[in-house]
Amino acid sequence: MKDVSIKSVSKYSLCCCILMTMTSVINAQFNSGVTAPDPEAIKITDTNLPQVNFAKDITPEDLFDHLSVIASDEFEGRETGYPGNDLARDYIVKHFESIGLGKPANGDTYLQPIAFTKSQWESNTMVVNGKKFKHLRDYMAFPTTNTDVDLSTDEVVYLGYGIDDPKYSDYKNKDVKGKVIMIYNGEPIRTDSTSYLTGTKEWSEWSTETGKKLELAKSKGVKMVLIIEENLKDFLFKNRKYLVGPKLDLGDLTAPGPWSNHAYISSTIAKEIIGKKTKKFTKLRKLITRKGKSKGYGFKNSFNLKMTKAASLIAGHNVMGVIPGTDKAEEVIVVSAHYDHIGRKGDEIFNGADDNGSGTSTVLEIADSFAQAAKAGHSPRRTILFMLVTGEEKGLLGSEYYAENPLYPLANTVADINIDMVGRVDKKYTNNPNYIYVIGSDRLSMDLHDINESVNSDYTHLTLDYKYNDVNDPNRYYYRSDHYNFASRGIPAIFFFNGTHADYHQPGDTVDKINFDKMSEIGKHIFHLTWELSNREERIKLNSERNR
Repeated sequence: MKDVSIKSVSKYSLCCCILMTMTSVINAQFNSGVTAPDPEAIKITDTNLPQVNFAKDITPEDLFDHLSVIASDEFEGRETGYPGNDLARDYIVKHFESIGLGKPANGDTYLQPIAFTKSQWESNTMVVNGKKFKHLRDYMAFPTTNTDVDLSTDEVVYLGYGIDDPKYSDYKNKDVKGKVIMIYNGEPIRTDSTSYLTGTKEWSEWSTETGKKLELAKSKGVKMVLIIEENLKDFLFKNRKYLVGPKLDLGDLTAPGPWSNHAYISSTIAKEIIGKKTKKFTKLRKLITRKGKSKGYGFKNSFNLKMTKAASLIAGHNVMGVIPGTDKAEEVIVVSAHYDHIGRKGDEIFNGADDNGSGTSTVLEIADSFAQAAKAGHSPRRTILFMLVTGEEKGLLGSEYYAENPLYPLANTVADINIDMVGRVDKKYTNNPNYIYVIGSDRLSMDLHDINESVNSDYTHLTLDYKYNDVNDPNRYYYRSDHYNFASRGIPAIFFFNGTHADYHQPGDTVDKINFDKMSEIGKHIFHLTWELSNREERIKLNSERNR
């Protein structure tokens, strides 16, 4: 599972990671209770039913066999872009081949190639008036969206908010070509808290899309943009993962992008740039607030900045196999898990047995059971796509790539069933390992939620805990695994998760700590859910459709 809850959802956000909340969940309340199995209920165990017969082949022994390979030291933590990730990829492909799984819609391969750009700063130094400031303490710059910088100037131009709009402009009658400019985030706000741009208390895209300002600056010939971030400490905390060590992004970003070079600076640096002209600066700020007018001003100082980065292209792959449907083959059920983890640090290997070797192994076994059912004449009515993605730990990148480049139309994708960490037992359930946290099942489709409850009542009798489905859950797990790239596009998604533990993202997440009996029961449950979704007469409905 991805270990941060802040995620950029716009190409213009430039990794600024403003916490976004989907409009579809604002003010909504979702199930956050617990469904405990009825102790007097009887499971359906008749093996004459194909769904019961083939579910029983998801065994602790087979799951152990998979996981002992996937989470072995040989695979070195499966970090995207490293050899261990390729070993895991090849293992999954061989398994799909061995069970006779079909290839996805792009034809002759189980692989969906993905290009990533790996980038990081090699050096980063800022000096203002002879004072040296430290990167990731006093200022920050994202390597992904900047090129190398080596500049010296005796003037930094304050330019308000860096906006050029018919209703308000900082650039009007100003020539900033070749200049270093200093701007604020956001947009001009009146004393009554309404925006000069929107006329309301809602922000315009100049505030929500940082890239819009940076594209404009580049088109004006600006050499460097300094963005004043008044709460830089919190900003750094939210984005540190994207700045410490190599950063991975989708696509080829080795060439210069459409944005001006830029850095986020603390108020301390801003004050050093302003120097003794504090009153002048305050007057300029008040002019914007009171009259919605901007006047640029060049502050004289000695400003030096040198940033050097390393950037390279690396290859990754999603691995996908299918069970073709019969009479409803154009409709697709996705069963997903990420097979990457966080690699190694020196001699320490982060094996990622639970995260997410457990989910990967479970998908492999579910796929095996469906393949055997199809060979026995019990093919599903809808197509089932088994998808193991890479790059999840780098920001849900593999599933994002698939969602942007789907092999089956998203309009035909009925649901995503996502499995991420299902092999351990958290403190709450120490004495009751047959549980699972269910996240997202009712957010887009109550049909999905009801069916999950129904198959549990009929076949598996797990404790279904919706604690982390609460819209106010501070962990925000709903946004932190691959199902979100489906849900954010309006596709119903359900996420199965066992909770975290002391070994989460630590070297101690090893195979010997996995509860394979529990993992087998969860695998059977997900098999039954997938069976029902793929074979029922009607496609599950979105909540908006149910209410019509």
